[in-house]
Formats: sequence, structure tokens, C-alpha cells
Amino acid sequence: METTNTVLDFMKSRRSIRKFKPDMISKEAIDQIISAGTYAATGMNKQSPIIIAVTNKEVRDRLSKLNAEIMGTTGDPFYGAPVVLIVLADKNRPTRVYDGSLVMGNLMLAAHALGIGSCWIHRAKEEFERPEGKALLESLGIEGEYEGIGHCVLGYADGEYPKASERKGNWAYYID
Repeated sequence: METTNTVLDFMKSRRSIRKFKPDMISKEAIDQIISAGTYAATGMNKQSPIIIAVTNKEVRDRLSKLNAEIMGTTGDPFYGAPVVLIVLADKNRPTRVYDGSLVMGNLMLAAHALGIGSCWIHRAKEEFERPEGKALLESLGIEGEYEGIGHCVLGYADGEYPKASERKGNWAYYID
């Protein structure tokens, strides 16, 4: 007997969006997405990640340019998304990458549940090793050593919502 489970349905239907409308997302929606991120599992519940919400277009564009430079391109690696949630984690935590990755997953699922598109953009590690990234943290009064885990770009999808790819056959193995 199959039952409906909204969480499982959202997990199966969420896709990365790579073309966004310029329309800004409401502060309320951003806050809901961030809140979901703060409930991600973390090693020993140490809650090592932090989230920086960037809605300021000038700062967003500077980050995009820096990210593109690291990637070796001149395009917008944020695909036109108006919001960037940056996830960083305390470098002193051995589980920082895992902790931050779980936060990223929660952010993307929460966005999808609210009808907002998302995509995980890499190179946050390199961005926050550079003087520009360190200066951004300092300007926000963030102290300590943080490693960039990822950018969760958010916005409304511009175009068709992507369909799921066929799942590979050898994904899971059982030991009974």
C-alpha cells in the first residue's frame, strides 16, 4: 500500500534550476528557508555552519564575479538568481563539510517546498580563502575561521521545471 508523504515527494521532485527570473523573493520566504537550514543535522549537534543571506544586488554581483573568476569564466555562475545563501562552517569542526552539506540540502528542499527554485553553486571554499571573502566576513562582524561550503542560489524558475533523470540501476545494495 502506497501512502503520500510530502517530504519524500519533494525530495524526489526537487531539481537544480539554472535560469532565474530577476524577481526578488520575499523576506518571509527567505527566513523560512534559512530556518529550515538551521535544523539540519550536524556532528554532535555542534551546529558549526553559518548562513549569510545576500539580497543586495551589488554584493551579489561582486560575489558572482569573484566566483566566475575562480571558475575561469566571465558569465554569471549564479544563473541570474537574485538571492544567494552562503553556507560556511567552522574550520575547527572535523564534520564541517558534512554539516554544511546537510544545511545546503535543507535549504534546497525548503525552497522547493515554497515554490522557489534553487541550485548549489560551488567555489565558496576558494572565495572565502581570498581577501575579498575574508573582508566580507569581517564586515559582518563574523569572527573565527570558516570554510565556504557552498552557495544556495534562490529565485523563481524562468522556464520549464526540469524533469528527473532516470535513476541508475546500481544505486543501492542490501545486506540481509
